[in-house]
Amino acid sequence: MAWRKKNGGESSLSPGASPCRDDEREKVPRGHVPMVTGCGERVVVPVRLLRDPRIAELLDMAAQQYGYGQPGVLRIPCDVGHFHRVVDGALHRAD
Repeated sequence: MAWRKKNGGESSLSPGASPCRDDEREKVPRGHVPMVTGCGERVVVPVRLLRDPRIAELLDMAAQQYGYGQPGVLRIPCDVGHFHRVVDGALHRAD
Protein backbone atom coordinates (compact mmCIF):
# COMPACT_ATOMS: atom_id res chain seq x y z
CA MET A 1 0.00 0.00 0.00
CA ALA A 2 1.55 3.33 -1.05
CA TRP A 3 -0.27 5.52 1.46
CA ARG A 4 0.33 5.03 5.14
CA LYS A 5 -1.75 5.59 8.21
CA LYS A 6 0.13 7.79 10.67
CA ASN A 7 -1.85 7.09 13.85
CA GLY A 8 -4.35 4.62 15.20
CA GLY A 9 -7.25 6.71 13.98
CA GLU A 10 -8.22 7.54 17.54
CA SER A 11 -8.52 11.18 18.43
CA SER A 12 -8.60 12.65 21.90
CA LEU A 13 -8.51 16.23 20.66
CA SER A 14 -10.70 19.04 21.80
CA PRO A 15 -12.93 20.54 19.09
CA GLY A 16 -11.01 23.02 16.92
CA ALA A 17 -7.60 21.67 17.91
CA SER A 18 -5.13 20.81 15.17
CA PRO A 19 -5.50 17.06 14.58
CA CYS A 20 -1.78 16.58 14.01
CA ARG A 21 -0.09 18.92 16.48
CA ASP A 22 1.78 16.05 18.21
CA ASP A 23 2.66 14.30 14.93
CA GLU A 24 3.75 17.37 12.95
CA ARG A 25 7.39 16.79 13.83
CA GLU A 26 7.35 13.31 12.30
CA LYS A 27 9.24 13.11 9.04
CA VAL A 28 7.10 12.76 5.96
CA PRO A 29 8.77 10.55 3.34
CA ARG A 30 10.13 12.39 0.31
CA GLY A 31 7.50 12.58 -2.44
CA HIS A 32 4.54 12.34 -0.05
CA VAL A 33 1.99 14.80 1.34
CA PRO A 34 0.49 14.48 4.84
CA MET A 35 -3.31 14.74 4.99
CA VAL A 36 -5.94 14.37 7.69
CA THR A 37 -9.39 12.94 6.97
CA GLY A 38 -12.57 14.37 8.41
CA CYS A 39 -12.45 11.94 11.34
CA GLY A 40 -8.86 12.87 12.23
CA GLU A 41 -6.89 9.98 10.74
CA ARG A 42 -3.52 11.17 9.45
CA VAL A 43 -2.12 9.58 6.29
CA VAL A 44 0.66 10.35 3.84
CA VAL A 45 -0.21 10.21 0.15
CA PRO A 46 2.25 10.06 -2.77
CA VAL A 47 2.51 13.42 -4.55
CA ARG A 48 2.04 11.68 -7.92
CA LEU A 49 -1.58 10.94 -6.95
CA LEU A 50 -2.50 14.62 -6.65
CA ARG A 51 -3.09 14.81 -10.41
CA ASP A 52 -5.81 12.12 -10.23
CA PRO A 53 -9.25 13.71 -10.90
CA ARG A 54 -10.86 12.09 -7.83
CA ILE A 55 -8.06 13.30 -5.53
CA ALA A 56 -8.42 16.75 -7.14
CA GLU A 57 -12.13 16.68 -6.24
CA LEU A 58 -11.24 16.02 -2.60
CA LEU A 59 -8.74 18.90 -2.69
CA ASP A 60 -11.42 21.18 -4.16
CA MET A 61 -13.79 20.14 -1.35
CA ALA A 62 -11.06 21.00 1.17
CA ALA A 63 -10.51 24.40 -0.44
CA GLN A 64 -14.24 25.15 -0.37
CA GLN A 65 -14.69 24.10 3.24
CA TYR A 66 -11.42 25.29 4.82
CA GLY A 67 -9.98 27.78 2.30
CA TYR A 68 -6.49 27.82 0.85
CA GLY A 69 -4.75 29.07 3.98
CA GLN A 70 -4.97 25.90 6.08
CA PRO A 71 -2.24 25.91 8.71
CA GLY A 72 -0.38 22.65 9.27
CA VAL A 73 -1.46 19.40 7.64
CA LEU A 74 -3.96 19.45 4.78
CA ARG A 75 -7.45 18.51 6.03
CA ILE A 76 -9.76 16.57 3.70
CA PRO A 77 -13.49 16.83 4.56
CA CYS A 78 -14.61 13.25 4.01
CA ASP A 79 -14.89 10.10 6.05
CA VAL A 80 -11.91 7.79 6.21
CA GLY A 81 -13.59 4.97 4.24
CA HIS A 82 -14.30 7.21 1.26
CA PHE A 83 -10.80 8.69 1.42
CA HIS A 84 -9.22 5.21 1.39
CA ARG A 85 -11.37 4.14 -1.58
CA VAL A 86 -10.39 7.25 -3.55
CA VAL A 87 -6.68 6.85 -2.79
CA ASP A 88 -6.73 3.10 -3.53
CA GLY A 89 -8.47 3.78 -6.85
CA ALA A 90 -5.91 6.46 -7.73
CA LEU A 91 -3.08 4.07 -6.89
CA HIS A 92 -4.60 1.41 -9.12
CA ARG A 93 -4.99 3.86 -12.04
CA ALA A 94 -1.45 5.24 -11.56
CA ASP A 95 0.23 1.83 -11.89
